[in-house]
Amino acid sequence: MKITLKDGSVKEYGGARTIMDIAADISEGLARAACAGEINGELADLRTVVEQDCELNIITATDPKALKVIRHTASHIMAEAVKRLFPDAKVTIGPAIEDGFYYDFDAEPFSREDLDKIEAEMKKIIKEGKEITRYTLPREDAIRFMEEKGEPYKVELIQDLPADAQISFYDQGGFVDLCAGPHLMSTKGVKAFKLTSSSMAYWRGDSAKARLQRIYGTAYNKKEELAAHLERMEDAKRRDHNKLGREMGLFTTVDVIGQGLPLFTPKGTRMIMKLQRWIEDLEDKEWGYVRTRTPLMAKSDLYRISGHWDHYKEGMFVLGDEEVDNEVFALRPMTCPFQYYVYKNEQRSYRDLPYRMGETSTLFRCEDSGEMHGLTRVRQFTISEGHLVIRPDQAAEELKGCLDLAYHCLSVLGLQNDVTFRLSKWDPENKTKYLGDDNYWNTTQEALREVLREKGVPFVEADGEAAFYGPKIDIQAKNVYGKEDTMITIQLDCAIAENFDMYYIDQNGDRVRPYIIHRTSLGCYERTLAWLIEKYAGKFPTWLCAEQVRILPISEKYEAYAEQVRKTLAAAGIDVTVDNRSEKIGFKIREARLDKLPYMLVVGQQEEADGTVSVRSRFAGDEGSKALDAFIADITEEIRTKAIREELAAEGAKA
Repeated sequence: MKITLKDGSVKEYGGARTIMDIAADISEGLARAACAGEINGELADLRTVVEQDCELNIITATDPKALKVIRHTASHIMAEAVKRLFPDAKVTIGPAIEDGFYYDFDAEPFSREDLDKIEAEMKKIIKEGKEITRYTLPREDAIRFMEEKGEPYKVELIQDLPADAQISFYDQGGFVDLCAGPHLMSTKGVKAFKLTSSSMAYWRGDSAKARLQRIYGTAYNKKEELAAHLERMEDAKRRDHNKLGREMGLFTTVDVIGQGLPLFTPKGTRMIMKLQRWIEDLEDKEWGYVRTRTPLMAKSDLYRISGHWDHYKEGMFVLGDEEVDNEVFALRPMTCPFQYYVYKNEQRSYRDLPYRMGETSTLFRCEDSGEMHGLTRVRQFTISEGHLVIRPDQAAEELKGCLDLAYHCLSVLGLQNDVTFRLSKWDPENKTKYLGDDNYWNTTQEALREVLREKGVPFVEADGEAAFYGPKIDIQAKNVYGKEDTMITIQLDCAIAENFDMYYIDQNGDRVRPYIIHRTSLGCYERTLAWLIEKYAGKFPTWLCAEQVRILPISEKYEAYAEQVRKTLAAAGIDVTVDNRSEKIGFKIREARLDKLPYMLVVGQQEEADGTVSVRSRFAGDEGSKALDAFIADITEEIRTKAIREELAAEGAKA
């Protein structure tokens, strides 16, 4: 048996060896440092027996890949600690995740004090340094074993496995858990960990099933690495839009109105209006779009034609009962079928295409309550939606144009370096979910793939993420906690025009089915605002701020001059207020800083006499005295160009 190691050297053995045996044969030091192995690129437990020629990489604790093994082991240690402290708790699953691990329990909710006790118990288990061993049982024996232990969730998991399966277990000195691994050789291998939070979860992610209690934690190889991670998490909490946006008075939610239905204050509304007006002007004046306005609801007939009734009904708010009412309506989850009828309102020729329709669309989607979070996932939202009706020969150029428009919008907002690109494909193992055959999907997916390649965009591919009518280019971004969401999408649809009898007249006078591009230029305004809050920690570019300038008169004697300055700034299109409170100027300045304002203008006797303002900015501090006209010229240019000043770029780089 020949084992090719990472450095290219080859080890030969006469019979089977475990990965740990091979590590020890290489060196005792390597065996002590080893956490796992990779067999032909696949992560494997050190206990795994190697029986044939392969490429083998020994994973040590300093390798980032070891974190998955360390964290998985930490989750089992946590489960043992919970069972020691809360014997009635039932264990379910406990995987390693990107930044740590979690474990779900059927138990009463855990408080922060409970987490502290669990941490202390985990330290005891780690100090005991128990050896972790692995063994297997036949499926029926495994079921009996877990039934005897009173662990119904484990029993259910085993029952879902094939009848002839050999079920693997890990035993860490008495605490035995169903698990595929890999794990460390001993509990002592977990050097640095922290339990970070607890929350409610559903068994198997299904809201119809049992409510569980989830404990989140993280683990690293070194205490210094853990400390750095916890510092990043503190920064994430500081930037969390759901907390910061409320503190800044941009939005709120009310129980009697409903979850996922945010209320925007005048400040938040002003910001969304600025984004919306910018996008509408950009699309209509520079990118050749026409603007439509369509209903917020429609009869079920429309959604049956489009296919949404069959493919998306569970995600819609349906008004009425199909078995009782003559007409059943639904709030729209998308705008496409409405805009198709705008296109069909007139007969179009090949010369009229591309026909680019844009709409600021309010949409409604019946999201699960467990999925709601701040502004990133809501039940009512507004989107920069558009549909391009095109000839087949125009597909490549129009797709590139949509990608260029999206990148332009991201660049203006300073977000272009914070995104990744995904080609979202159909799931060929579940064809009933989609329109079209294999050839349709292979052709449309290759068309998007080629566009991404021509634009030089690095991308990943994901099965099962397409819309039911066509593949997508999804532009993805992560929030401060690392959760990824789709921010902008560009979809190619070569099928649905048939459903709506859409056509254009070609050069020969024949009716021809068009293609359709479904796209957003900026995406959902609510989600974008959440992204911007977290990116800039609330310190937005000046053009986007609801309040761009606050005038601070030193005393009431200068309120008249302050009002004169306000009117002049407002006439120049600047969002400005005056702080006329009977407070000391130092207090007013501190308040303006806490409100993260771009500019403060202090006015007093000297400023009134000279027709100037004393400028303080978030960017440079005290900028000194300026003529009012000069300040207006500077700030209006900053607003016109949508400039991102250095302080903002630095703040965003921390995110």
